[in-house]
Amino acid sequence: MGGILLVDKPGGITSHDVVARARRALGTRKIGHAGTLDPMATGLLVLGVDSATRLLTFLVGLDKTYAATIRLGVATDSDDADGEITSRADAAHLAAAQIAAAIAPLTGRISQVPSRVSAIKVGGRRAYDLARAGEHVELAAREVTVSRFEVRGERATRVDGIDVIDLDVEVDCSSGTYIRALARDLGAALEVGGHLTALRRTRIGPFEVDGAVAVDDIAAAALADPAEVAAAVLGRFDVTADEARDLRHGKRLSGAARRLPARPAAAIDPQGRLVGVVDTRGDDVKSTMNMPEEGDA
Repeated sequence: MGGILLVDKPGGITSHDVVARARRALGTRKIGHAGTLDPMATGLLVLGVDSATRLLTFLVGLDKTYAATIRLGVATDSDDADGEITSRADAAHLAAAQIAAAIAPLTGRISQVPSRVSAIKVGGRRAYDLARAGEHVELAAREVTVSRFEVRGERATRVDGIDVIDLDVEVDCSSGTYIRALARDLGAALEVGGHLTALRRTRIGPFEVDGAVAVDDIAAAALADPAEVAAAVLGRFDVTADEARDLRHGKRLSGAARRLPARPAAAIDPQGRLVGVVDTRGDDVKSTMNMPEEGDA
């Protein structure tokens, strides 16, 4: 049945590198992820192994938490430390109250223009590929939610002849939020420029990086049971053996909608196995995704 694997990605490699290492370590090609991290970023990657890859679509949209460092006083063309510097400005005059006032409009439901080096597709091509090819990239703003944007530390330092401020921050946000864009927009609001110098993803939904394994330890890692993961994310819907059989055969459970704890929900059979993900159809319950039965391909 496979399972879910939490990996703590180190800096300097891509998320696809982690997937490739997991495929070699676990001896299977069928591994996917629930959202990438930039090469400079570290932290939590959620991988689906074998049939548990079917769950990834329900994990991608979960809220996330990041720990990051924002440098005020320097802007780059990628909004992070991997880009070319586009402007410098002294930030020594900025007071904590000014910074807090500039953060406030970047909290809550906001309209955000993603970084030009994001993975968003423009005309069938990734924005970062267009940017690296020197082509003009113009991305549309999108609505995201930043439920917490908290400064945890502040350091003044001198870099290349100017005084900059490094902010250590923690951000809780919806899926699709770009922390690089927050750094860029905060620097712009303060009229000194800003970019991201460090980024670590510490949480995806109910999953914490503290429970993740290092890349070198993947081969010996225990996979999380798909039923436990699905129940934690979606809510648990216990079904009888007969109901499990009907769901697997595409049949509806008549009048069972009132039993669902949430929509969608994880249907669990009497043996504790994940039957699939179900939703309502009127007063009935029907599978929207079925897991294979033991022994199936």
